[in-house]
Amino acid sequence: MRIIVIGYGRVGARTARVLDEEGYDVVVVDNDREKVDRASETGLTVIHGDGVDESVLQEAGIADADAIGGITGDVAINHEICLLGQEHDCRTVLRISEDVSSERYEEYAAAADDVIYPQRLGAAGAKTALLGGSLNAIGDLTEALQLTTVTVDDDAPIVGKRVSEVDLPETARLYAHGHKRDPMTIPLPTTTIEAGDRLAVVIERDAVDEVTAILLGE
Repeated sequence: MRIIVIGYGRVGARTARVLDEEGYDVVVVDNDREKVDRASETGLTVIHGDGVDESVLQEAGIADADAIGGITGDVAINHEICLLGQEHDCRTVLRISEDVSSERYEEYAAAADDVIYPQRLGAAGAKTALLGGSLNAIGDLTEALQLTTVTVDDDAPIVGKRVSEVDLPETARLYAHGHKRDPMTIPLPTTTIEAGDRLAVVIERDAVDEVTAILLGE
């Protein structure tokens, strides 16, 4: 799976590093030579250039890319990156700031499969937004722990079970539950999990795959 990360600032750098460590084919693009050199020193594949330049994106392999993230500090540039990504049938993720008006948000969101707020999500959220799916890392609590939300699919093995019947390993804890669009609250042991429900789980990084299999069957 090839993922293009455009913008090697704080969030982009951590996102690229986490994806690379997990074995994904990551290409970083940035127009700042110092950041390019820093990315190269970590062993990442990196291209010096403008992320909205079609020739630069071609060099980054956008023709074969599965996802592209506009993770620069400029929302307008991120929007343009996502529009280009759509033309190449990539999954698109757009970094946005909390001070964007609701009208502008609608315009920007239409160009992206997912929108991330680094103030809230950080690199963990950017990574899972790029990968897609029903499990979304909200943020890093510590170097070893991450807070994750899960949307329960129709065919998930936990559908119909009570919270007390969900057998998670010691490396994970279910802390909140919400029926579809209802706010998430601390669940009772007798709460029954239904398709479309949302769960908040704290997971040790090494246990993510195991917990995903238990909750979603993936």
